[in-house]
Amino acid sequence: MVMLDANIISRYLLNDDDKMAAEAEAIIKNMPVQVNIEIVAEVVYVLKGVYHVGRAEIRQCLLQFLSDVTTPEPDVLRLGIETYAEQSLDFPDCILYAYHKVKGYEVKTFDKKLNKLPEK
Repeated sequence: MVMLDANIISRYLLNDDDKMAAEAEAIIKNMPVQVNIEIVAEVVYVLKGVYHVGRAEIRQCLLQFLSDVTTPEPDVLRLGIETYAEQSLDFPDCILYAYHKVKGYEVKTFDKKLNKLPEK
């Protein structure tokens, strides 16, 4: 199993360096790859904060990317990405919400926006 860091994923998604993007694609398409939620959170942070990619586009490219890799919590990650695209929450808060919805975990927070989500 190959674990990817945010740099490989970013080059693959952004395709902003031909050589690195091609190498990243070869790894992702030809090896068994796993991506953890923490790494996806870093990718979201980079895409939004550094490259100013919109939430809907982040959702689209990450959901497509997830079809090429495995993740330990696919349902949590997908719902977190969907929630991030639809709400004005930080990505980690969206993941907490997704853990609540998918796994039934209780989430304690002082974050007013997170507390306002349905069934939170």
